[in-house]
Order: sequence, then C-alpha cells, then structure tokens
Amino acid sequence: MNVRRSAAALAASAVLCVGAAPAALAAPSPAASTPPVIPSGLYGKKDPTYDGVWRQSVALLAQRTVGVQPAKEAVGWLTGQSCANGAFASFRADAGAACDATTMLDTNATAMAVQALKAVGGQDAAVKKSVDWLKSVQNEDGGWAFVPGSPSDANSTAVVISALAVAGEKPAEVKSKAGKSAYEGLLAFQLGCTAEPAADRGAFAYQPTDGKLAANADATAAAVLAGLGKGAVVAPGGADTPAAAPGCAATAGDPAAAARAAADHLAEALKKDGHLTAVTPGADQPTADTGNTADAVIALAAAGHRQSAAGALEWLKANSAEWAKGSPAALGTLVLAAHATGTDPKAFGGTDLVAALNATGPAPQAAEAKADSAKDEKKEDKDDKSIWWMLGAGAAAGMGIGFLLSGRRKKNQL
Repeated sequence: MNVRRSAAALAASAVLCVGAAPAALAAPSPAASTPPVIPSGLYGKKDPTYDGVWRQSVALLAQRTVGVQPAKEAVGWLTGQSCANGAFASFRADAGAACDATTMLDTNATAMAVQALKAVGGQDAAVKKSVDWLKSVQNEDGGWAFVPGSPSDANSTAVVISALAVAGEKPAEVKSKAGKSAYEGLLAFQLGCTAEPAADRGAFAYQPTDGKLAANADATAAAVLAGLGKGAVVAPGGADTPAAAPGCAATAGDPAAAARAAADHLAEALKKDGHLTAVTPGADQPTADTGNTADAVIALAAAGHRQSAAGALEWLKANSAEWAKGSPAALGTLVLAAHATGTDPKAFGGTDLVAALNATGPAPQAAEAKADSAKDEKKEDKDDKSIWWMLGAGAAAGMGIGFLLSGRRKKNQL
C-alpha cells in the first residue's frame, strides 16, 4: 500500500512540473531543507507531504481492525483534512484554509480515507460526501486517475472501487457519463491470453506503456481486492485452496474471475523467492519488495489462497521489521496482512505490530482512559493522604486541647 504513495509522489511531481521546467531546474531554496512540522494528531514522524492522509487512514483502519479505538485527536486530524466537497489532498498543511483550484486533490487518499472513516464509525455524512466526489471525477473509460483529469490507472481505479464497495455502493453500477462502469475501467488493464511471458497472464498493468501492458504487482494486488468487491480489511477464515497455475482464464466482463486470475499470477510470482522483487531507481539488480509482498498476502487471503500466501507471510515475519520501523502505513499494512491470514499481529515475528503502530501517534482512547485513570488514582491517593494527614493533625490537635483543658481543670481545683 505504501508503494502506491511513491507512485503518487511521482504523479504529483509530474503534474506540478507541467509548464514549470525552469523552476524545477533552479537551485533548491533554503526552505527546502527545513525539517517538516508534524501536525498534532498525525501518525508518523516523516514528511507528510505526499502521504499524510494515506498513512493516517491505514493506521486508523488497522487499529479498528484489531479492536483498538483510535484517539479522537487522530480521527479529528483526518476529518479536518477533507475539503468542503468531500475530496482529500495527499496532505494539507493549512487545513483551516478552504480548498481551491490550486489544491491537488488525490483520489487514492480520498478512497482510503473513506475506508478509515467507515471503520471508525459515526462519519456517515463525511463518507457519503467523499463517495459522491469520487463518483464525480470518474473518467469516461470508467476508471480513475490519481489526479482527477489525468488518464486512468489501474491502481487508482482499484482503490476507488474498494472504497465504493466498503461504503455500500455497487461498483458495477457506478458508471461514467459515457456509460462505462467502474469494473470496465479496471479490467481494461488486465493482461490477457496472449501476454508474454505466460506467467504474466492475469496480472494487471499500472498504465499502458507505448500501447503495451506490463505486469505490475501493486496494481495486481489492488485489483484482486477490487474485483472481489473487498476493501483492505479481509476477514480471516473461510475456504482455503491453493491458487491455480497462471493460464488463459475467461475473465472478460467478470470482475471476480479477473480477480482470481490476478491472484493466480501473484501466487506464481511468490514461488521463486518467497517474496516479490522490484528494481529500484539506480539499482542494477532487483531487491525485495516488502510492501507489495504484504499487499500480495492480503490479496491471496481475500481470494481464499492462504496456503499460497503462507511462505510470503513467514518471509514478512522474518524480514519486515526494519522496513516497517516507525512507519504507520507499513505497520498498518502488516497488521492487515496478519488479520487476513488469521495471524496474531501482537506476535508477528517477535514484534507487537499493534503496539508499534500505536506508538507512532497519539495514544488510542483505551490507553488515554487508562492514563487518565492512573492520574485519577494518583490524585485520589494524594487526596486520601491529605485527608488522613488532616485527621491525624486534627487528632493531635484534639489531644493538645484535651491536655490543655485538663491542665486548666487541675489548676482550678487547686
């Protein structure tokens, strides 16, 4: 899930740089090196410019999934990021200012916020407003772009479909002005029966490159959830069967069949190393792709293939600690992967993911209540001590007065 935010940063940069090449080539201003100010209520300590709403939403969603009641301050921060029309930007430093034509709205952030707000409860009006906005920026081909008005991509289309499903909408009935459904927009990115290599058949591409589709793990994992009409929270249990070998599945017009074919591709891709790999910019060799491996585990669990995800799950337990350290989005994704596979997130390869996630931001309400209770108990102890001191002092004073009165009586008797 957090890999998508890297793509979001690139997309945002591309949009911002249109018609501004000279500025992009200029020397960075001194302000560029100023450490970011992390708003109160936000999870994570890194610059939130490109992922503030996304990581907050994943954190809150993961907390609710394991029964943790998020801090009111954290929920308030997220709701405060919303524009008046229900849209979200990736992050708004001045949430008090109204959104305008210069605000870069983000379909991915909005879609994940919908899932989080639905999970925390009591936000039905906000959820509806965000869903209505997402519907209003659907492209004619039925899909969505990261930045409204840009060409559709599979990642954005899939995450929006998942949000629609979580909000109670029927994605097949959400259609563009041209009459294309959300699923028509998504399935256009799936590699078909003639794709080479054959192992890529069933996968999804991010966008066409030179008219061709290339398998993309992030898009594929997101498409599995969307095709099955599920969000990021996958209920554990149910039937568990191994994934089939990738092949030429008849998926045309059938989102569930398309999702199963995509899951088969992910299962096959995990067999080689037990995890997914990716070539990062500047690297000669592919390296482990921890984020997409976690997403693949969730997708396979959603498709009923926990056996096929078992090896990758064990790899995550042994290798994800450094990757997830201090990252609410990464920790939240691992919590969701553990939940989907029926794994205890509090004992994930020796790490308590829930405690680690909670530590990246404001304490959850239960912890707050416990802390307040401890303060109250401490205050009560102090008050009790004060009362006993007063009683003791009163008793001593009474004894003094008694001795004084007794002395006076004795003196009067003389």
